Amino acid sequence: MQSPSDTTSLVPREVFALFEEICRIPHPSKREEKMTQYLVDFGQRLGLPVKVDAAGNVLIAKPATPGMEGRKRVILQSHYDMVCEKNDDVDFDFDKDAIQTYVDGEWLKAKGTTLGADDGIGVAMQLAILQATDIAHGDLQCVFTRDEESGLTGAFGMGSDFMEGDYLLNLDSEDEGQIFVGCAGGNRTTAVFPRPLQEVPQGYYFFKVKVEGLTGGHSGDDIDKGRANANKLLVRFLLSEAEKCDLRLVDIQSGGLPNAIPREGYAVCAVPAGFKEAVRIDLNIYIAEVETEFAATENAVRFELSTAEATAEGMDYAAGLRMLKGLQAVHNGVFAMSAELEGLVETSSNLASIRMADDGIFVNSSQRSSLNSQREYMVSVWRSAMELAGATVQTNDGYPGWKFNKDSEILRIARESYLALFGKEPLVRAIHAGLECGLFSEKYPGLDMISFGPTLRGVHSPDERLLIPTVEMVWRHLLDILKRV
Repeated sequence: MQSPSDTTSLVPREVFALFEEICRIPHPSKREEKMTQYLVDFGQRLGLPVKVDAAGNVLIAKPATPGMEGRKRVILQSHYDMVCEKNDDVDFDFDKDAIQTYVDGEWLKAKGTTLGADDGIGVAMQLAILQATDIAHGDLQCVFTRDEESGLTGAFGMGSDFMEGDYLLNLDSEDEGQIFVGCAGGNRTTAVFPRPLQEVPQGYYFFKVKVEGLTGGHSGDDIDKGRANANKLLVRFLLSEAEKCDLRLVDIQSGGLPNAIPREGYAVCAVPAGFKEAVRIDLNIYIAEVETEFAATENAVRFELSTAEATAEGMDYAAGLRMLKGLQAVHNGVFAMSAELEGLVETSSNLASIRMADDGIFVNSSQRSSLNSQREYMVSVWRSAMELAGATVQTNDGYPGWKFNKDSEILRIARESYLALFGKEPLVRAIHAGLECGLFSEKYPGLDMISFGPTLRGVHSPDERLLIPTVEMVWRHLLDILKRV
C-alpha cells in the first residue's frame, strides 16, 4: 500500500490532480454549495462563459480550438455531488473533512469512507479539458449537474434551454470498455407504520441484535450480484422470534440511503425472560444458515447479540408482528431479467432502510425497471404489501428510462474510436440504474447520447474504489472522440 502523496504520480496527471482538489471540497448530495462555487470560480478564472440555473446546475462553455470550428457541438456531462457513507468506527464529517485517498495496488481508495469517484472523476476529466491548451475539440459545453445521487434534482430541475448541443457524453458509468446506451427508470416508495406503545411486562429480557459487515453496493447496478440485504436479514430473524414468543420491538435502525444495498443495522427487543437462552441459540443457528446461503457473496457478515437497557414501553406486539410480516413478504432484489438484452436486469426493488422514530417507523425503498409498465407494477407490489401490513404509503414521481437509439451517430463514432485505440470492440449495453440521460432524453429529444467511464467498484459504500489504469484509457477514448466529431 502506498501513501496519499503517491497519488501525484498517477496518470493522466492533470485528471488525478483535479480529482484530488475535488476530494478536498465537501460536496454531499443536497449540500454541494462549496463545490458549486468551485466550479464557477474555475470557469471564470479561465475566462470562459459560466452560468448556473435555479436547480444548481453549472455550465461552462469553451469555444472550438483552431481548425475545429463548425463541427457539431458536444456536451460533456457529469454530476458533482457524492454519496456519503462511512464505516462505523471512522470519525469523519462529510460537511467539513477532506476525503483521504490512497493507492492500493492498481486501485485508488478512501480511508473508511466513500471515495466520491462517482462522479468526481468525471468532473475532473471535464475540468482537465476546460483548462487544457493542447486538446483538439469543437465547440464544447461542460455541464455539471447537482444532486444526482439523492433524487436527480439537478436533471429534474434543468430547463429545456439550459444546454445546447448535438451530442452528449455522460461520464458517469462504471465499467471501462463498456458504452451505455440506455438505463432504467425508477421510483422511491416510503411506507410509514404506526408505532403504538404498550408497557413491557416485568421480567422481560431486553436484547440488541446487530448485523454488519455486508458488502452492500449500488441498489441498481449491483442488485443482481446476490448480495445480502441487512434489513431483510434482520427482519427475518425478528419475525422468527416474534412467531415464538411475545416479542416487543423497542427500536430498529437499519440500512441507509435509498440507492444503496444496506450493509448493517440493529434492533432492540424485549422477550419473556424464559426465552433468553432460546434467542441466543436461535441466532447461532440462523448465523450458520445465512453464512451458507451467502457463502459466495458475503465473507465478512457478522451478527452480535448483547443485553440492552430495559425500557418502560415497547411497540404493541400485534402491530409489530404485522409490520414484520409485511417487510418479510415484500419483494427485494431482482424481479425480472430482460428478454432483449442478455444479462440485463429488467425490474428490481431494494428495501433500503427501516428507521423507528417517535412518530412512526419509516421504511424507504426503491423500484427500478427499463419498462415503465413493470416499474409501475413493482411499485404496486410494494404498496400492496405495505398497506396490507398497516402502513401509509407514498411514492415519488420517479424518473424515466432512456431508450436505446439504434441509429446513434455518436455511438458509431465512439465504437470506431475504441476499436482504433485498443484493437477490440467495446461492449454496448444498457444499465439497471438511473442515469440522468433518461431525463435529458425527455427535455432534449433530439440529443444523441452515450455514457461511459472508468472502472469503479463498491460505489455508494466505504469500499468504493477506482481502477487507476482505466482512467487513462477513458481519457484517451474521450479525447479521440472529440477529435473525430
